[in-house]
Amino acid sequence: MKSFTSLFPVLGLLLSASQAMADDHGPLVGLEYLEQVNQRIVNIDTAELERLIEQVPELVVIDVRQETEVNAFGGMIDAGREIILPRGWLEFRMPNEVADKDTPIVVYCGINQRSPLAADTLLQMGYTNVKNYASGFFDWRDKGNRVKQTDYAVDSILFRKPQEVIDGVWSAIGATSPGTYANSGHNNNLSFIIGETGVLVFNAGDNYLLARALHEEIKRITPLPVQAVALENGQGHAMLGSNYWQEQGVPVIAHVETADEMENHGEEIIQRMQRRNGEKARNTHPTVPDQTFEDKLNIDLGGIVVELLYLGPSHSPGDIVAWMPAQKLVISGDMAFHERLLPIFEHTDTAAWIETWETFAALGAEYVVPGHGGPTNMEEVTRYTRDYLVYLREKVGEVIDDGGDLQQAYSVDQSPYAHLDTFHELARLNADMVFRAMEFE
Repeated sequence: MKSFTSLFPVLGLLLSASQAMADDHGPLVGLEYLEQVNQRIVNIDTAELERLIEQVPELVVIDVRQETEVNAFGGMIDAGREIILPRGWLEFRMPNEVADKDTPIVVYCGINQRSPLAADTLLQMGYTNVKNYASGFFDWRDKGNRVKQTDYAVDSILFRKPQEVIDGVWSAIGATSPGTYANSGHNNNLSFIIGETGVLVFNAGDNYLLARALHEEIKRITPLPVQAVALENGQGHAMLGSNYWQEQGVPVIAHVETADEMENHGEEIIQRMQRRNGEKARNTHPTVPDQTFEDKLNIDLGGIVVELLYLGPSHSPGDIVAWMPAQKLVISGDMAFHERLLPIFEHTDTAAWIETWETFAALGAEYVVPGHGGPTNMEEVTRYTRDYLVYLREKVGEVIDDGGDLQQAYSVDQSPYAHLDTFHELARLNADMVFRAMEFE
């Protein structure tokens, strides 16, 4: 039988290091042990952290406090790419959060007691570029630096509870950051429309527990039953909660291309979610829609008719919108973005998305509930969706026309959009995808 340390090599390293220190100096505890650790790690101050956030787009800043502390004491450092990863979970969750061992990383806690230990652990796990922010969160916050709220619904797995957009239309606005364990995958909007006889939910949620939490909030708002759930596309945060709704006897509706995505890739999508969400993934199982359509499907909620529309290729296979003509409101899903930089995937046809946008704009919506970010209007989503696609294609097209290569495409100026969430994660990837596609157009 293998030894404990051979099965868990990182823990073995930690035990060996602790034993060596005990042999040389006797048992080290508390501040004495912390002093030893601080001699092995790199500590930085506020000015250096500000510089890194500004100049190193791939930087990952990790808060090693418990989620409850982060929520109770003012949030976390707003760093472009930030993660809550409690010190006790580093060995287990870090490989799923940050796979590249050379990624620049800064860790911190409240008062610089746990974060040095976390930095030391990461170094022993093989991460090569780890620093500790020695001033701690409270010093950062009290000096007026930018902080980010991590949970607006501390008594729920939802990131935010539903808010009413217009009469009868509600949306639980998700985080605009990538899906994480901390936000439970609620990084998109989970919307619903209340009619006279029933409720239409737009997006099933990232997992079973998240879908159940949304349903609990709906039941607090209205006694009417959920009549159907429509999926904006086949991405995990849109569809993985489907089996919860089906267990309640609620039919799940999707475009035919979304159904294909769920059938052909559902297992791998759910596995990625399970690695990220851990125990929060329980009860979530792959499934397929109960009903599909190709171009249009009307949902009669009694007094309100909602049109589910496929307008053409855009962000993902099977992207649909929910259009309410009488109210001039559209739940756009991933057709439209505005608070976070839109992602471009291998299957995203940016040229076709721009063409589809004309059909979308022709609806004449006055209210837009996007796939990510708060409710807004057509002018705003046009600026950060259609106009961004046109801008990026023009910039990359100039590189191609000049005989440039992919490395030059990476460097195209996307600074007008640098204020958007997920910019640092997505800007280079977007340029990569557009360059590769436009080479063959």
